Amino acid sequence: MPAPRVRIAPSPTGPLHIGTARTALFNYLYARRTGGTFVLRLEDTDLARNTIAFEEDILENLHWLGIGWDEGPDSAGGEDHGPYAPYRQMQRTADHVAAAKDLLARDLAYPCYCTPEELDADRKAQEAAHEAPHYVGRCANLTPEERSEREAAAKRPAVRFRVEQGVVGWHDLVRGDVEFDTANIGGDFLIVRSDGSPLYHFAVVVDDASMEMTHIIRGEDHISNTPKHILLFEALGHEIPKFAHLPLILNPDRTKMSKRKSQTAVADYRAQGFLPEALVNFLSLLGWSTGTEEEILSLDDIAGRFDLEHVQKGGAIFDKDRLEWLNGQWIRKLEPEDLIERLLPFLEADHQAGRIDRVPTAEELRPLIPIIQERLPTLASAGDLVGFLWQDKVTVDPAVLVPKRWDAATTLAGLRAARETISSSTAPIDFEADELEPPMRALAEARGWKAGDLFMAVRVAVTGRTATPPLFDSLVALGRDRVLARIDAAIDTLERSEDAA
Repeated sequence: MPAPRVRIAPSPTGPLHIGTARTALFNYLYARRTGGTFVLRLEDTDLARNTIAFEEDILENLHWLGIGWDEGPDSAGGEDHGPYAPYRQMQRTADHVAAAKDLLARDLAYPCYCTPEELDADRKAQEAAHEAPHYVGRCANLTPEERSEREAAAKRPAVRFRVEQGVVGWHDLVRGDVEFDTANIGGDFLIVRSDGSPLYHFAVVVDDASMEMTHIIRGEDHISNTPKHILLFEALGHEIPKFAHLPLILNPDRTKMSKRKSQTAVADYRAQGFLPEALVNFLSLLGWSTGTEEEILSLDDIAGRFDLEHVQKGGAIFDKDRLEWLNGQWIRKLEPEDLIERLLPFLEADHQAGRIDRVPTAEELRPLIPIIQERLPTLASAGDLVGFLWQDKVTVDPAVLVPKRWDAATTLAGLRAARETISSSTAPIDFEADELEPPMRALAEARGWKAGDLFMAVRVAVTGRTATPPLFDSLVALGRDRVLARIDAAIDTLERSEDAA
């Protein structure tokens, strides 16, 4: 039995979609688990919407996820590698033309001269009669003379495939036995447009057949296409591959995930600081189960276990909270130097966006890693967590500066007392977290304040935010002089706010 050959065939009309990435991943995993071949083929026949930029996005983000292919394009616009080249559909036109001519010669397909107006009238009549849309067969049995008349009238024909009455069935590797009555697939269907370009159903079958694909693993939304594809495989005399239809990826409300309602581009998740390890881990569990309680799995771990038997039939819910949790787990697993290297581009982006005033060095980040690594849900969240360290000054909202249980006067008293405690010359404090905390707690106790209120006022004063790493670690990272200067600025802001009131 030959080793499996599987493929992903994205269209470069948009960025790499989460659903396409999941399908590519499952094909990759199946090939790796079975010792098969994973092929990437670009379906680039939509000339109006295809771009090199989208092609580059698809290839680059698959590589970023760690999903490599054995055959296909090396790079956007680059050379192909593999024995079945070319791997771009537009460059395979000769195969499509030859296959169409073969079907026409054997009367398994026929020229169709129907105008758009005729087809639209048929559709409206079927709607009025509450019939399912179907081709009425107007051109199915034209005589040679009738075809010649239409040719003489300069009508360029499309090509339709003849659909015989009967049942088309297959054993789906995910869904079991599936059957379709051919009466329900819309009649004879177009395979070549009047301009000579092949339609999807035809081109994909010709390419899959000529590239000797053994398994077609794709989304559930293709199930209704499969009867047409099986009929075409049979008509072209090719062995029918095995089919496996994966569950759709759904929003939490169980609607289909789409770019109109959801964030669907892999590049967007990458820009938000999700790790490729985490995204692959998450995607692998969208519709597949290990059969165990394990959740944190590397690509190699998954490849060693993957099978189609454990792919579920029902839709897979895309839970972003779970993705963030998984991402956090993978961040915890990174070595400090690896985490620093991955964080720096996001801090550079924060600087470019004006959220911080300078980009820290690796040396500045290194002592912060033990403080922030356990708290990062994404790489991009580092700026929100500790960006105050690289701001020349922070903007403090007086309303946020006052803790919920305090008023402005108490907050002013607390900040002045905290400043005095930190800067005291009679009892100097070593500027270390374990030396700072006891006298600050003693201050709160002596004044009858809850320590949490005092600490919140100081936190907002020096960072401009209510959530940070542990307060005293944050103070140490800022340094005594900047802490005192920011407390002074916060006191001034609050005083001016009170005066204005």
